[in-house]
Amino acid sequence: MGERTEHVADGDIGTTLSSLATTIHNRRDARPEESYTKRLLDGNSDKLLSKLAEETSEIIMACKDNDHDHIRYEMGDLLYHLLVVCERYGIRLDELAGELDARMY
Repeated sequence: MGERTEHVADGDIGTTLSSLATTIHNRRDARPEESYTKRLLDGNSDKLLSKLAEETSEIIMACKDNDHDHIRYEMGDLLYHLLVVCERYGIRLDELAGELDARMY
């Protein structure tokens, strides 16, 4: 389990995800020895895929413990790794939004 994030305030999820996706995209130009994101983008895909499984299982365990702050923390980790998957495999956020929108009708 990661450390708890202090002083969490509500934010705008669309703005936050868009900003994080831009940061992840910009890490393509980083040096791998300095950027975890760069290593996930360009390294062996098994590392990234195993992080998805790990973060998902950590959310499940936090839910079993009914630990609100821990659930939120692990969801942040999973969303980050999902955005890395989007960048690595060329899925744009607006494309993902369209997929979700199409499922509502």
